[in-house]
Amino acid sequence: MSNSNKKKLSPGQCEKLLKILKARFEKNMNRHKGLQWAKVQARMDPAKAGEKLWSLNEMERTGGEPDVIGYDKKTTAKAGRADEYIFYDCSAESPKGRTSVCYDREGLDSRKAFKPKNNAVDMAAAMSIELLTEEQYRQLQKLGNFDMKTSSWVKTPADIRKLGGALYCERRYGRVFTGHNGAQSYYGARAFRGELLV
Repeated sequence: MSNSNKKKLSPGQCEKLLKILKARFEKNMNRHKGLQWAKVQARMDPAKAGEKLWSLNEMERTGGEPDVIGYDKKTTAKAGRADEYIFYDCSAESPKGRTSVCYDREGLDSRKAFKPKNNAVDMAAAMSIELLTEEQYRQLQKLGNFDMKTSSWVKTPADIRKLGGALYCERRYGRVFTGHNGAQSYYGARAFRGELLV
C-alpha cells in the first residue's frame, strides 16, 4: 500500500500492468470494436499518465479487471481535455477486493455495531475513479454477463441518498435489475465497479 501515498508505479509495475491490460484488450475485442491497442497504450505513457496508471493498477489489484469499453469524444469540448478512453471494471463478478463495504461515509458512520472497514464512495475516491452510474452499469451489461452471483453499488442520486437509500445493480434471470438498500448495509457478495478516463 506504500504506492497509494505517491500514486506512482515503478517502471516494473507499469510494464507488468500494461501487459495485463493488453492481453485483456486483445481477448475481449467485443468491448471496444474499432479501437486499437497501440493508440490506447500511447495514452498511458508513464511520464504523462502516471496517476492514471496508478489508478488502473488499483482497479486491477482489487480484482476489477479494468478494460477499455469506449472512446469519449463528447466530454472533451466541454471539459477542455483531449479525447479520452473509457475504462470500466470488467470482472465477471463484483471486484473481490472491494466487498463488504457500505455505500458511503455517512452510511458507515450511522452504524452503531458491526461496522465494515470501508465504504464504496471513499474507496473509489482513494483510487481516483468514479462509481458507475446505473446507466453506465447497464451499458457495461450490454458487453457481456456481469454480476450473475454478486451485485455492485452504483452512484446513487442525491434525492434517494437524502432519504437514507442507496442503489445497487445485478444480473439475474437474464435481466439487469436495480435494487435498493439502506446506505449503511453491506454484503459479502457486493462491491462496486468504477470508471476511469485516460
